[in-house]
Amino acid sequence: MPDTTHRHQTPRPVPQRRSRAAPGGVRRKSTTREPIIQEFQPTEPAGPADPAEVPPEVPEAPEPEATRRAADVTESSRASRGWWDRNADDYQREHGTFLGDDRFVWCPEGLDEVEAELLGPVESLKGLDVLEIGAGAAQCSRWLAAQGARPVALDLSHRQLQHARRIAADYTGSASVPLVQADAGTLPFADGSFDLACSAYGALPFVADPVRVLREVRRVLRPGGRFVFSVTHPIRWAFPDEPGPEGLSVSASYFDRTPYVEQDEQGRAVYVEHHRTVGDRVRDVVGAGLRLVDLVEPEWPEWNTQEWGGWSPLRGSLIPGTAIFVCERD
Repeated sequence: MPDTTHRHQTPRPVPQRRSRAAPGGVRRKSTTREPIIQEFQPTEPAGPADPAEVPPEVPEAPEPEATRRAADVTESSRASRGWWDRNADDYQREHGTFLGDDRFVWCPEGLDEVEAELLGPVESLKGLDVLEIGAGAAQCSRWLAAQGARPVALDLSHRQLQHARRIAADYTGSASVPLVQADAGTLPFADGSFDLACSAYGALPFVADPVRVLREVRRVLRPGGRFVFSVTHPIRWAFPDEPGPEGLSVSASYFDRTPYVEQDEQGRAVYVEHHRTVGDRVRDVVGAGLRLVDLVEPEWPEWNTQEWGGWSPLRGSLIPGTAIFVCERD
């Protein structure tokens, strides 16, 4: 699902210093389907301290600078991993209720796989091997497991997968979900390992080489397999990321593909998002050897009254916010 804790609060066209923003090298995991995720143990407060022993307040880190510049595969991956590790707690706290513990929600509009059946009829999922890319806390994978599928939840962020473990520890469902930490551009699975793959706002908006990711997905899919992924609708790139009326006026070129980057004082990217036009996305799918069978633009439903960053009932009733690409491997 989309990040809304920082970028989607500031218009892209004129990068500004932001109120607060916030992915080390990315290592390829082994082919183990259930890597060990070490649980984070918070330190208990020690109680009142002698004022004389209280260390001086640590100054807050400078806000990152928002800019538009090139960002390659390595820099983008490093920035994404770091950002999601730092912000996973806030993301799950803010959006956990909407996402649920075992729902499959494709987008902020609230399109649910129960109704959409973009992966196929619910009854057809039983016994299928499914890869979720950019799984976060594995909510979608948990829903798939409840339908009898055999999902694997993959994410670049260690902290997001810790949240998956946290939810699983309290989950009353019977099925467990294997967790894998890896980069979507180098999937640690053998060829033809999965019947289906899915990604709800995971990986693709943040990678510099989407064709590389799509080719990897094709590689691990079996013939006839389907890959469905959702991303921010490309038209949104031309509008400010604001939920109100100010987010309804075009302020940038839809055709400007220069990445949006937030960087620290040393010029190192701490957040990167890449733009692809609708035509680019279609060509990426075809170039990776997949066949595009549907493109879904969810309408904003009347029941959804919440704002999610730049997504809102006002904007959603006028312009699309999400594009869902349904692809198959022949």
